[in-house]
Amino acid sequence: MTTDTTRALPAGSATGIGSMPGTDAREAAKTVTGSLEAFPHLPELPARGPGADMIGRTAGLLVEMYARVEPSGWRFGDRPGRDTRRAWSWLREDLDALEEFTQGYEGPLKVQAVGPWTLASALELRNGEAALSDPGACRDLAGSLAEGLTGHLEEVRRRVPGAEVVLQLDEPSLLAVLRGQVRTASGYRTHRAVDRGVVEGTLRTVLSVAGQSPVVVHSCAPGVPFALLRRAGATGISFDFSLLTEGDDEEIGEAVEGGTTLLAGVLPGTDAALSDPAGSVMGVRTLWRRLGLSPGTLSESVVITPACGLAGASPAYARAALAHCVRAARSLADDPE
Repeated sequence: MTTDTTRALPAGSATGIGSMPGTDAREAAKTVTGSLEAFPHLPELPARGPGADMIGRTAGLLVEMYARVEPSGWRFGDRPGRDTRRAWSWLREDLDALEEFTQGYEGPLKVQAVGPWTLASALELRNGEAALSDPGACRDLAGSLAEGLTGHLEEVRRRVPGAEVVLQLDEPSLLAVLRGQVRTASGYRTHRAVDRGVVEGTLRTVLSVAGQSPVVVHSCAPGVPFALLRRAGATGISFDFSLLTEGDDEEIGEAVEGGTTLLAGVLPGTDAALSDPAGSVMGVRTLWRRLGLSPGTLSESVVITPACGLAGASPAYARAALAHCVRAARSLADDPE
């Protein structure tokens, strides 16, 4: 495993996407740190309810911007209310558990937050429309998120002094933002597509809060814009491997040759039969051959993950899936051919 290069991700390893089943923070932290000894992450437990879900959790990180739950979703408010305080409480509980199970740990540790464009697509202004409808609101939201993430990363580094913190931004709505497919509150129209340069620049600003630490962008939606994410500064790109098409080949090849790490999601996020670990990464090997890449670079360029979060899985499957990813990653390193 290599972690000595600036902004490098741990080669030949496996990690999770973020969410885990259940409501017990200590059990989730124990599972993640025990299964993913080389590349653990901060677990998220959305089953606990509002404030532990991906949007509410990240809304709780915002600085001087607050949100509350309405029947239609999360909406900006004037002051921190019950929902914001709940999000703060859940995050403190998760960090306490992580700190407990990472005593003496040294190595990469991943934390996740929703990216600015998915957040702008989900958070509502006071009029009920998504923040995405207002360019000024999008800028304010990105600035608040960047400031909040800066403090969050500092807190994680303080609690786990030996950690090489990796920041992951979750952007499942990114392609919809680029294509103008995010629906308005009425559901009858869609918001205008956001200029690619604006999308890229905003992502670059938020990703830059990690400094020299590695940064990953995750999307389990089809059509991941690999080139745009690389230009925005992503060290690694996380995706559902089953959604790739040959139309993605050129951008993936350029990404690998440019030093970008691929976090390949090869296992379903919900309960399913698990094949032989080597069989789970057969598609990755096939892709490498199709692109004409050296098999020896596989373990240097790929981190194995589930396709998406494991919140919808059973606890038993979640544990098995993480262990399976570790064995699958090891098979790439042991037998690159």
